[in-house]
Amino acid sequence: MSVNKAILVGRLGKDPETRYTSSGQAVCNFSLATDETYKDRAGERQKRTEWHRIVAWGKLAEIAQQYLRKGSLIFVEGRIQTRQWEKDGQKRYSTDIVANDFRFLGSRGDNAGSGAASAGTGDADAHAPGAAPEEPPASEVSDEDIPF
Repeated sequence: MSVNKAILVGRLGKDPETRYTSSGQAVCNFSLATDETYKDRAGERQKRTEWHRIVAWGKLAEIAQQYLRKGSLIFVEGRIQTRQWEKDGQKRYSTDIVANDFRFLGSRGDNAGSGAASAGTGDADAHAPGAAPEEPPASEVSDEDIPF
């Protein structure tokens, strides 16, 4: 048995960029920043930021393009995928998170709404911001809201 699952909570580093494949399928890319705060050996608080490349496909990509903006706080669930290519005779690698679900966690002002989107369901619009969400808006996130 094996599991390839990534769960991230962070903020977008820039607005999403959407392209379309030759077959017309949407693909959206955006960067997500996650922060870690810790104390160093001298007892000083330090903050480390990790940047993650997120890729969304299909309906989920279209929802991301429509509602996400730089600074939006979101929960992303997906799988880790590493790509390899060669440039100027050197092997290059890129590790992405291929999203299959995301949830808006910020206030309505942050994302123009709060809700969820899922690539696995045909009713992703029913969870989009502006529609009646199944759960109350998450204006404040506590430790108990984070699924890990």
